[in-house]
Amino acid sequence: MDASFSYNFPAVKGKQADKEYYVVMCPMRLIPRIFLFDEEEIPPEHRSQRILNKSRVPEITNYILDNPTDYTFSSLTASVDGEMSFRPFSNEEQYENIGSLSISLDSRFLINDGQHRRAAIEEALKISPELGDQSISVVFFHDRGLIRSQQIFADLNRHAVNTTSSIGILYDHRDQLALLTKEVVAKIPLLERYTDREKVSLSKNSPKLFALNHIFNTNKKLLGKKKGEIVSEQEKDFLTSFWEELVNSILEWKQVLTKEISPSELRATYIVGHGIFLEAIGLIGYTLYREYPTEWKTHIRNLSSIDWNRSNKKEWMGRAFGQTGRINKNNQTIQLTANLIKQKLSLPLTEYEQEIENKFKQGD
Repeated sequence: MDASFSYNFPAVKGKQADKEYYVVMCPMRLIPRIFLFDEEEIPPEHRSQRILNKSRVPEITNYILDNPTDYTFSSLTASVDGEMSFRPFSNEEQYENIGSLSISLDSRFLINDGQHRRAAIEEALKISPELGDQSISVVFFHDRGLIRSQQIFADLNRHAVNTTSSIGILYDHRDQLALLTKEVVAKIPLLERYTDREKVSLSKNSPKLFALNHIFNTNKKLLGKKKGEIVSEQEKDFLTSFWEELVNSILEWKQVLTKEISPSELRATYIVGHGIFLEAIGLIGYTLYREYPTEWKTHIRNLSSIDWNRSNKKEWMGRAFGQTGRINKNNQTIQLTANLIKQKLSLPLTEYEQEIENKFKQGD
């Protein structure tokens, strides 16, 4: 193959299922050129991935641009329909799989894994062209006619397991609210002891009371923040104070801390043992922080007078749980649970909250 009419990459050759594949270091500036992407022009029989979800691209682009010295990308995986040749740098046996890969310029490339990363790299290069000198690893499979591209995509994703949102929060050292959530959990003995930092929901026999993602979601609601937004010092102070006050005001939680009841007994008996309560309290806390800045602690202390027992079906059914008695957490039930708590605390409902309340009562 004429090197002047081909892409040439330093490469490592491997073998899977008796088929050769190649791992190359590709300069980022080449990514948009090699992987031309117009999914509408790719026939469905050759389209190797789902349709590009364009709403994901800006988030990944900002991740690159905001962390130019500290971003990490896994390899792209692609099928190549075209002439390929591999030349080892040495004929010695231990070096025979290290060499140079040439791919003809008229080859067709299809991404099997990484289309959103590829689109984000293209957008990032428009803003910061200097990123073009950096590289990303690409795994190339030779696939004449691109007949295996869909199967490669299916095989790559067959056994993929996404991490839980709790682990994502635990391992996130950039997001301010994630960091603050972990600080609050570490400071407060009940949270530190009874927060599951890996799971997103707890089994009925779990020895934990809270899932880390529920506390994080509650904090987002408390401050009216989205993931990645800046948290002020005043907001940080409020968040810590709020959780300290809340923990001291929920008598059932204190009973767990003193071993009077177990976490599983709490979940089976009380609303306060579930994420729906936490996120409803987040909505209420947001109102208290902004509208009752000097009185909010008094309102939180009054939570101790509310009957949280799940046997109190007259008040909690249709809000925190359904006819079967199973906790039902979604945006509407979180709001309906918050509405009832606000009424118990003699707090007025907003127009939006009253509208939801009216629809709920009309359905009774």
